[in-house]
Amino acid sequence: MDIAGLEREALDALEKTKDIAALDAWHATYLGRKSRLNVFMRSIGELPLAEKKTVAPAAQATKRLLEEAYARREKYIAGSNEAAAFDVTMPAIRPVYGRLHPLTLVERSIRTIFSSMNFSVVEGPELETEKYNFDSLNIPKNHPARDMQDTLWVSTDKGTLMRTHTSPMQVRHMEKHLPPFQIIVPGRVFRNEATDASHEINFYQFEGLMVGEGISLANLKGVITGFCERFFERAVDVRFRPSYFPFTEPSVEIDIRMENGKWLEVMGGGMVHPAVLEGVGYDPAKISGFAFGGGLDRFAMIKYGITDIRLFYGADLRFNNQF
Repeated sequence: MDIAGLEREALDALEKTKDIAALDAWHATYLGRKSRLNVFMRSIGELPLAEKKTVAPAAQATKRLLEEAYARREKYIAGSNEAAAFDVTMPAIRPVYGRLHPLTLVERSIRTIFSSMNFSVVEGPELETEKYNFDSLNIPKNHPARDMQDTLWVSTDKGTLMRTHTSPMQVRHMEKHLPPFQIIVPGRVFRNEATDASHEINFYQFEGLMVGEGISLANLKGVITGFCERFFERAVDVRFRPSYFPFTEPSVEIDIRMENGKWLEVMGGGMVHPAVLEGVGYDPAKISGFAFGGGLDRFAMIKYGITDIRLFYGADLRFNNQF
């Protein structure tokens, strides 16, 4: 029997079937109990052993191929019948849309709140220089933040690195603008540290800076309190604790009282250090300003009750679709 010829004949005939009745007739002819193929396969046992080893696999392969082709054709004809019976007056199935990442939602919220306070939103380079990341911010050469434990250096010879905070934009902006002004700087930063539930090698911050005449810590507290109350949509107690940052003096840690009554640190800030102001050509006797910085990821974790920062970077759509 010409197995290859039967296979071609069957496939050509299958292509011409237009309805279920024709498909059933084809099945009886080529795959049914009395079909030529099945009759032949039942006779294979009578063939010589050498011929049987060649013919049997070919016949089995042809049968599998025809069964698969039949299943595809059956599905195609069934689909055609459904399409023909489609009711155009029925409501459409709504398409599934993607959702914004929770960090995107939080960043948009922060941008909106500060823009309403007359802050401009600016952005800066992620690949930064040692000058702007450290030197211009009054960070000494021997400061531990410059160590390889924290900083991802791209080239120590050229002094380039992945920025460790968004604070370099303070200096970059002050160099090109005269006060008064107020800006926020959202963006990604990088730290060379081990990841765990509260630490990531890259994460997001937002920096704030207000510079002008007569700016004080009272202005900082008013801005931060107003922001927190709008972000968390409730009255918020804000607490300032003395701290140290090379580029602010005095420096403070900023805590908020959670709904459970406990205090939680959310930002660092303070008055812009006179050395930083002098470095950009401002007169600290006439011009003052405050700066603050917070972890965008941390605010998202607080707002949405997320306990592991790594979830933001896991690319699990089940996580994203909750927001």
